[in-house]
Amino acid sequence: MLVSRFTVGLLIFLCLASPAQAINRKYFSPEFVQGAETISLQQAKDMFDAEHVFVDVRNPRLYKRKHLPDSYHLDLKTGFTKAALEKLVKKDQPVVIYSSSVHCPRAYRAVAMAVSWGFTQVKYWRGGIVEWRKASYPFTYAEDN
Repeated sequence: MLVSRFTVGLLIFLCLASPAQAINRKYFSPEFVQGAETISLQQAKDMFDAEHVFVDVRNPRLYKRKHLPDSYHLDLKTGFTKAALEKLVKKDQPVVIYSSSVHCPRAYRAVAMAVSWGFTQVKYWRGGIVEWRKASYPFTYAEDN
């Protein structure tokens, strides 16, 4: 009976655990998007210091928790549209698009969409917020808003 309870408990746990979490640990976003430039952490920091437009495409909960100062939030699933991006930058102006990390597909998808819409200076920053945090660069936190 003990094995049976353990098995039932394990099945319940596996059913409740997010499949995306298990998959994302093994997932790595593509290194390049045709028509965009993949940038490093240092390039992202240089562009941040030069006050280029940064677009965070993570979900609202994660953006609210912490994000790069003065970055714009366009949730990939609900707010990342051609019209919304055009309100932030002209098609020939640099724009840095980021998400959580190399384990998150959102930045890759958003960059591919922006390129397909005719934006010509799209910067694909794969490392995202995790890489930024590891470098101890500044954040805006929920309590700062």
